[in-house]
Amino acid sequence: MNSKVIYEKSKGLSDFHLSYCPGCTHGIIHKLVAETLVDLDLLERTVGISSVGCSALNYDFFSCDMQQAAHGRAPAVATGIKRVRPDNIVFTYQGDGDLASIGIAEAIHAAHRGENITIVFVNNAIYGMTGGQMAPTTLLGQKTTTSQDGRDAASQGLPLRVSEMMAQIPGATYIERVSVHDPKHVNKAKKALKKAFDIQNKKLGFSMIEFISTCPVNWGINPKDSVDWAVDNMIPYYPLGVYKDKTVGEK
Repeated sequence: MNSKVIYEKSKGLSDFHLSYCPGCTHGIIHKLVAETLVDLDLLERTVGISSVGCSALNYDFFSCDMQQAAHGRAPAVATGIKRVRPDNIVFTYQGDGDLASIGIAEAIHAAHRGENITIVFVNNAIYGMTGGQMAPTTLLGQKTTTSQDGRDAASQGLPLRVSEMMAQIPGATYIERVSVHDPKHVNKAKKALKKAFDIQNKKLGFSMIEFISTCPVNWGINPKDSVDWAVDNMIPYYPLGVYKDKTVGEK
């Protein structure tokens, strides 16, 4: 009896088991990145930059070449690699603690210079790996280990909208915010990644895709409810969509 393969793991992912907590959507985002690189036939010449945070071990998970960066410095490392090897596809994979806090300067200046790299930015509104502290993206009223009464604007400021900020930078080419909370949005997220990597492949400049993600463990809610919480609370403050696309109208 002949068997038909309906689905198989992307060749863009290694055989290592992912280290993420149950219900975390890092795994889905990894899958999309890997599939996109394979679909575009870019995997063999791709270099990924691992940041510091929950995704710090992703150099084991992707099948392309990977380089570890110090906390927040992934865009700087990506810049160096891309300038030395301009024909390689170079992407960073960063959480909101790594990118929006300690690494915000590197991300902003890479965009200002129009570096031909792609940033995959995962926003789960909290520091995941280090125990659930308040992040720059933590929502108002959201309780964390360092905002136990909920984030207060008067003392802790407003949550940082990274995509909106990066879209104002002249050197940025393509900025989009996506989510992976249901199959429809997973498909939209993959299309965004395809466009970002295609832009880099065509040497059209800097791109960033922000993913709304979940952190069930540090949010203190189960995986299903964490998806609902992201939809009900994160997406209203962090609206999905394209924030900048300089390629519109190009042939």
